[in-house]
Formats: sequence, structure tokens, C-alpha cells
Amino acid sequence: MGKLAEQLELKLLPGMAIPQPLRSLYDWIESQGTYSDGFADEAGGSAEEETRTGFLFAEEEQIAGWTETGRPGGTDIEFAAHGHLGLEDWFDHGRAAVLNRLCVFARTGHDGSMAALWLDDQGTQKIVHLGSGSGSCLVCVLATDPVDFLRLLAIGYDEICWSEEFAFPPNHESDFKVQPHREFQRWVSKTFAVSIPATAAEIVQHPDDMDDAAPQDDFAKWLNANK
Repeated sequence: MGKLAEQLELKLLPGMAIPQPLRSLYDWIESQGTYSDGFADEAGGSAEEETRTGFLFAEEEQIAGWTETGRPGGTDIEFAAHGHLGLEDWFDHGRAAVLNRLCVFARTGHDGSMAALWLDDQGTQKIVHLGSGSGSCLVCVLATDPVDFLRLLAIGYDEICWSEEFAFPPNHESDFKVQPHREFQRWVSKTFAVSIPATAAEIVQHPDDMDDAAPQDDFAKWLNANK
């Protein structure tokens, strides 16, 4: 087991498991060498605990290829086992019954938005989004099938925390162009025998906002009931 999966295993809560497609993604990231090692800060734990953060594209290559008009690398996302960190203030004084149904495993945006594993009322595990509130306000199920989560990442949006972009393909009416990560797209398509959709709307059914009074999404409804 690689370091990324090992870290997440330690943060999982009763009833949770790392989906095999996510394990495969972690293995692919580590085989590509697109990760960095450091010590615990945002990922929680003691200051002496070594932590690993995974990326879809090499940081140094992205920086080297960055211009005023665009960058390489497809979707920018950071994989690290954050667990409960930062979620206590979302809910009623961090009630264990609520927090024990969420495990954050990625940062989806530079605004602080997150992706997490969530256990719904039936105990089914899904991948959900928690917008930061200071930037993205997206709260919803991103994928019930973890392969669909990988397909979402492969589309190539700059970040997956901006729901206003989901009805359009990447770079829609944008002067700053994010070049698709062709190698990652090929890996997803070949490994799981799937196609890469044109838009996120083909995967994310109800991209609700945290301020919606009557959300359609199951996760958004659960958040509203437990805040």
C-alpha cells in the first residue's frame, strides 16, 4: 500500500472504505512521482508526522508551463488525508454523530474547498463537495460511483469547485486556457473502460449552493438538517 492510501486508511471512520478506483488513482499518482512529502500542518496530526500530498500533474512542470494565457496539467486538486480537520465549525459544536460520517481526502480549490467521503442515511458511501463559503458555495454529491469522480477530474476544469462552469466544457469563454491532462485522461479511459464526458453536468446531478433554501441534493439536505 502506498503512502497516500495508508494515510487515508488511518483517517477512515466506521463503515468507510477507500474505493478501489481511488486506490488505483493513488497508485498512479505515486508511480508518476506527482506528490510532495512534508510534515503535518493542514493535514492534521502532530508536527513531527510526515505527510504526503498527491497531485494529478507535476507541480514543477505546471509552474514552468504557466503563462499569462494558460497553463498545462488539467484539473488542479490536492489529495491528502485531512479527516475531520476544519469541519467542527460547520456543525453543532462538532457532534461526533455528524462528523463520523465525513472524511475529507482532498482540497478541490485554492479557496479552501474540499472533497470528502460521506456516509448517507442508508450507510452508502459517496464522494461529496464542501465549498469553502468564502469562494465556492458548492455543496453536493460529486459522485456515487468513484469512477465517475475520476471521470469528472479528467474533463479538465481548472478546479472542480465552481458549479457555474459545470454546464459548459472547460475554458468556456475564458481567456486563460487550462490545457487538458491527456495522459491522465488516457489512463482513466483505459483503466476503467469509460469515456470522458464533455461537461461536469453529465456527472454531477444537483450542484446545489449552501445558501439554497430548498436543495435537491441529498448531501445538501443533510447539511441543512445538521448545521
